[in-house]
Amino acid sequence: MTPVLYALLLSLFAGCATGIGSAIAFFARKTNTRFLSFSLGLSAGVMIYISFMELLYEARLALGEITGNVTKGHLITAAAFFGGILIAGIIDKFIPDAENPHELHSLEEMGGSQEAAHIHGLKRMGVITALAIAVHNFPEGIATFVSALESIEIGIAVAIAVAIHNIPEGIAVSVPIYYATSNRKKAFWYSFASGLAEPVGALLAYLLLMPFLSPMLMECTFAIVAGIMIYISLDELLPAAHQYGHSHLVIYGLVAGMAIMALSLILLA
Repeated sequence: MTPVLYALLLSLFAGCATGIGSAIAFFARKTNTRFLSFSLGLSAGVMIYISFMELLYEARLALGEITGNVTKGHLITAAAFFGGILIAGIIDKFIPDAENPHELHSLEEMGGSQEAAHIHGLKRMGVITALAIAVHNFPEGIATFVSALESIEIGIAVAIAVAIHNIPEGIAVSVPIYYATSNRKKAFWYSFASGLAEPVGALLAYLLLMPFLSPMLMECTFAIVAGIMIYISLDELLPAAHQYGHSHLVIYGLVAGMAIMALSLILLA
């Protein structure tokens, strides 16, 4: 398979992980907060390490060579990196705080009252959260796709990190819809569809970027993706992990994610 097809398939895999979260919501009796805290920390560690130690580092070196000026290469890399953070921040700004998909909910709290107003509120929460997650997943799909173009091994690591991140998002969509409608299929498909925004984001990246993908633009894109992943880690993954109340497990997961990626990059060198 071509690198582009690999990249698209990896983004599809990452997006489909929302379905895993939905399945957990249906079959688990209570939230495994320790597992989610550690896993989200692990995902953040993978993204942070790859962003700083691989994508930004490679972009800085390559842009210095392309421009023939090391300082200019550094400046372009920095501008692209902070541009990626700005892009992710603008997307996040469009999501109201009350409906933010990273304001996570436990399985236990969702039973609640069966009054009509409560049920309507749950259904609205689920639908809006699904839309919010879909919007968030566009840049994540782009990050997975572009990372896989840089290196299939890095793409796999990013896809796994994003997939872990998508599991609690699947829970956040499916649980309120299930309790509002008592329909497992509807809850699952709402959750699953929100994750499909990820491969759509990857496909858009392919259609929009590939026709113009010069070496300069490619390296700038890597730096932009690094900025997006740092924003996702600091604004979404780590705060969500801390919501479950196991702060030390979050740090252990963060360090473990970094260590795993460090070892992987050493072995692949």
